[in-house]
Amino acid sequence: MLAIRLPEEIEDRLSQLAKATGRTKTFYAREAILQHLEELEDTYLAEARAIKIRSGKTKTVSLENVMAEYGLEN
Repeated sequence: MLAIRLPEEIEDRLSQLAKATGRTKTFYAREAILQHLEELEDTYLAEARAIKIRSGKTKTVSLENVMAEYGLEN
């Protein structure tokens, strides 16, 4: 279960959309979350990886080495 408070303007827009389409506000809130969740996960994963690289806890691999390892060289 999840309860969120939205600014009045967003709540109004959500209500208008739900009324105009015959769907629930919950439907549209769920859709918005699902559409953006993967992007958020990717962003936070990339930020965490960058912090590890900068601190020296993780090393990088050059594109040249990756291509060679997987036989993708020209």
